[in-house]
Amino acid sequence: MKQFVIYRRVSTSDQGRSGLGLEAQDRDIRLFLDNYAEVPFEIIGEFLEVQSGKDNDRPELAKALDLCRRTGAELLVAKLDRLSRRVSFIATLMDDPKVKLRVAAMPNADKFQLHIYAALAEQERDFISLRTKAALAEAKAQGRKLGGLRDKTGARNEAIQRDAQAFARKVAPIVQPMRTSGATLADIAEALDGAGISTARGGKWTATQVKRVLDRLGA
Repeated sequence: MKQFVIYRRVSTSDQGRSGLGLEAQDRDIRLFLDNYAEVPFEIIGEFLEVQSGKDNDRPELAKALDLCRRTGAELLVAKLDRLSRRVSFIATLMDDPKVKLRVAAMPNADKFQLHIYAALAEQERDFISLRTKAALAEAKAQGRKLGGLRDKTGARNEAIQRDAQAFARKVAPIVQPMRTSGATLADIAEALDGAGISTARGGKWTATQVKRVLDRLGA
């Protein structure tokens, strides 16, 4: 009988508590098991990590890998970046003869294809980081102020929401690429402050305010 060890990862404690990102991982894993897994199969272990994918030293992943090596079960992750954001780490893991890896989002990919995908994804993240830094530097050099919305007139909620949505679109070219490249909410807030970009109310950024912007962009 085919056996699987499921590993899921989120980047921050907030994501772990709120379930942000976990539902999507559960969905992809369920789709894989329902449509691509050999029948019958057995789930012999499930592990959840709340830690950055840039860190190679992750205790829950170590437990999952140990179980795979002892039982011959396949390690199942929703996406390759849930395993690691470092191509060197993924390559080393693929060289381990006692570890078999399956990625739900790429159900038919072999080791070579997964290695190529990991390398391309790392290049893309590096480029996004450079592009974001360039955008921040340009905004700072121009003294761009994207904030300034102040509710002094008691405008109706609809008008406030409309203005907030418009402001979210203005900062989207900076906020979204940073989030895609793995930056935390706090990292994004610090970068915006460092570039001299105010919040919609003209103040300093917090992780909560960054999350509200991302939520509006995703709505």
